[in-house]
Amino acid sequence: MSGHSKFANIKHKKEKNDAAKGKIFTIIGREIAVAVKEGGADPANNYKLATVIAKAKANNMPNDTIDRSIKKAAGDGNTANYESISYEGYGPSGTAIIVETLTDNRNRTAANVRAAFSKGNGNVGTTGCVSFMFDKKGQIIIDKEECDLDPDDLMMMALDAGADDFSEEEDSYEITTAPDDFPAVYDALQKEGIEMASAEVTMIPQTYVTLTSESDIKAMNRILDLLDDDDDVQNVYHNWDE
Repeated sequence: MSGHSKFANIKHKKEKNDAAKGKIFTIIGREIAVAVKEGGADPANNYKLATVIAKAKANNMPNDTIDRSIKKAAGDGNTANYESISYEGYGPSGTAIIVETLTDNRNRTAANVRAAFSKGNGNVGTTGCVSFMFDKKGQIIIDKEECDLDPDDLMMMALDAGADDFSEEEDSYEITTAPDDFPAVYDALQKEGIEMASAEVTMIPQTYVTLTSESDIKAMNRILDLLDDDDDVQNVYHNWDE
């Protein structure tokens, strides 16, 4: 989308996250625990864990906190009796929303997610109803003000490490990768001291929806705020152009 400032959305999310950093660390800690339980404590042999570690570092989670979370999960067989459940649905004016959860009570989670959609004049749909509108990719956002590298040099560094694409926005650079290539690209940039505003495997909308009425904007924010407050919700993806 020409002129779309991905960094503006990332920065907005970061400001919200900074106000609730304890919750963010709890959410990431839960993801680490599940990843360790499923694939072991060595990120070199556990792609899912390597991906979560990259996300943790991008959210400024201290290395010793990450290490403690991994060791705790590796030493506690009862750590993560969670199941991963995704919900898809529609917000105001047909906006597409995907909600990823980790829960130990699927009935509670389903009821809360449905309530969030309903209170924002939306509705939960069937599996697959909106996910085809998104592409699963590794995404790294770099703030131009925090990067001294020439854009061409940064692009070549990313592509040499395995990135699929590099784009320059008005205030940021965006690097996208195949999900499996994300940890390698992240590590290559980190070793070069590149500051990353955001780094995660995410669902990127193929197109964006603009909400024009105040009632639609208020309703959409209502859905997102309720989902953000739910401890079972790990990630929320949508195609609203904020």
